[in-house]
Amino acid sequence: MRQIYMDNNATTPLHAEVVEAMLPCLHNNFGNPSSIHWAGRQASVLLQQARAQVASVLNAEPHEIIFTSCGTEGDNLALFGSADALRTRGNHIITSAVEHPAVLDACRYFEERGGRVTYVAVDSNGRIDPADVEAAIEADTVLISLMWANNETGTVFPIEQLSAMARTHGIRFHTDAVQALGRLPIDVQHTPVDLLSISAHKIGGPKGIGALYVRDGLELSPRMHGGHQEKHLRAGTHNVAGIVGFGRACQWVEEHLYTEHERLTLLRNRLEEGLFAQVEHVSRNGDSENCLPNTLNLTFPYVEGEGLLLALDMVGIAASSGSACTSGAEGASHVLKAMNADDMTLNSSVRLSLGFHNTEDDVEYVVEHLPRVVQRLLAMSPAFDELSEYECDVISCEIDPHAH
Repeated sequence: MRQIYMDNNATTPLHAEVVEAMLPCLHNNFGNPSSIHWAGRQASVLLQQARAQVASVLNAEPHEIIFTSCGTEGDNLALFGSADALRTRGNHIITSAVEHPAVLDACRYFEERGGRVTYVAVDSNGRIDPADVEAAIEADTVLISLMWANNETGTVFPIEQLSAMARTHGIRFHTDAVQALGRLPIDVQHTPVDLLSISAHKIGGPKGIGALYVRDGLELSPRMHGGHQEKHLRAGTHNVAGIVGFGRACQWVEEHLYTEHERLTLLRNRLEEGLFAQVEHVSRNGDSENCLPNTLNLTFPYVEGEGLLLALDMVGIAASSGSACTSGAEGASHVLKAMNADDMTLNSSVRLSLGFHNTEDDVEYVVEHLPRVVQRLLAMSPAFDELSEYECDVISCEIDPHAH
């Protein structure tokens, strides 16, 4: 049985070049970059080289990159670091209802401790209206935090417009760009964001390493204390191997971004066309125009989403129902709920997210097997049986008005 991995918004396999770059750090270049001897200096050189690589993919300066353990830590450092640093100015944060749990849970924690948060709504396609964000600004607003691209639906927010609006009002702007990195061009010189979170394992890098872009001169309070590392903003011994892998993954992104964007778009479109041609009533969730090139969130009516994922796994297809950080949690997708999705959509949706390793053959395999799985599950669905009986009755009445 083939194994087809289409859950790249959850994590990605490592690039071969990334593994090759990391191996020396696990053997010869083992030093602590904070040490002043030869072993420390060797590690420090690798650290600074990787910092420059991460900065380059964002068109930032190396000293504006703060390494973290993951995107979640970057989001928390941005939110709480800003709230603490700006507490004399106010205690109001603006975000959206469809953010990653790393932002939403941090905001709820902020509220529990006396802060105020406005959760701006989105429309049925997951789009946010900049006018609604601007209308939410109050005298004590200190931060606006909005994701660049949604991890579940792939909908892309107009970050350039939103960050420019925040700057006009003198309000700090943070974006969770974890899903955007590697799939969309990011230029912090062109887009006036103040803080930007990214993570290595979404772009073919290792897990356990991320970064927060902090615009030069921005005041931020640390969340971890105990050392001088990362400009005193993130104490702790550096994960040199992870950082080196992150740097090499960012270099890969710079080399392949535009060709990969085009390739993934073609694969996603073929996947969508193939499934729509074979599965009746299937629909797409999210903005089909302003979207990531690799993400397809689909509703298969009368098929239970978790059951579909299990059945797909049995034929070697790895997909998901949404954020990996909420997998196993009770309740339907908060993103689809915020889009005012009906119960059918909430219960019958899955996400297919492509990556650099996926091929045309992978797509054709899914186009061949997923409809079969759906048909098999529909045959066992009581709700679909009721619908089929109703449709038969309607057709019968159209043919013979005296029929039942």
